[in-house]
Amino acid sequence: MDQTHASSPLAGAVHDLATEVVLALRSGDHLATVCGAAGIDEENRTGIAAARVIGADLLLPSVLYGRHPHPGDVAVLDRAVREFPPKPDAPAATAWSHWHMISTLQRFAPPPPGATGPGTAVGTGTGTYAEPDAAWLENAPWQSFTHQLSVLAPLAVPAAPSAVQRAAADRAVDLARGFVRAVRRRDWLQAAGAGRWLAAIGGEPATLGLERGLDFVELMGGHDPRVTLHVRAARLMAEARAR
Repeated sequence: MDQTHASSPLAGAVHDLATEVVLALRSGDHLATVCGAAGIDEENRTGIAAARVIGADLLLPSVLYGRHPHPGDVAVLDRAVREFPPKPDAPAATAWSHWHMISTLQRFAPPPPGATGPGTAVGTGTGTYAEPDAAWLENAPWQSFTHQLSVLAPLAVPAAPSAVQRAAADRAVDLARGFVRAVRRRDWLQAAGAGRWLAAIGGEPATLGLERGLDFVELMGGHDPRVTLHVRAARLMAEARAR
């Protein structure tokens, strides 16, 4: 199968979903459906796969503005969780993304008291899913640490404690170094993800100039709506911290 042609519908769906999330972040209007605006529902297999790529950021506007998401968006994310569970040998980032999708769904539809207990396991109608291991992040070189954290940028949201978030908070200086390196390498998606983490956790060196750096990243990489999504999320979190 021609991989270029096979992947283009998925890439287009990811682009459309990310664009609609950005529009919702800019407008603050979360009664409208992100997925519906992108022409995606529970029966759209390509759309469900795109939702798996976007991950928990599908509900990011509701997370950051504290409003209930559209039921259609919740249904699509739940379907993505059920349709694309991580394989036993999946990379750690995939396992963490899956865990965060489930925990985000539960944030808006919590299970009955006692269903999962007070620990770090979360669950859906298909059972519980324990928080993956994050020990591999502790001693990772700052370059690969930044890369992995940028892949896991959807976890950089307020009031969502996890071992990944604690690792990020402990290594803010390494993330700042990684942000600068990504900008110099013109890796705008990685820079945006690292910048989002820094905005979420704070603690970056004052000399970094994160706000201006994010402006530059968006200017240069804004053709990719995922870059704009991370930058917009970073700005909203930075504004909330400043209040």
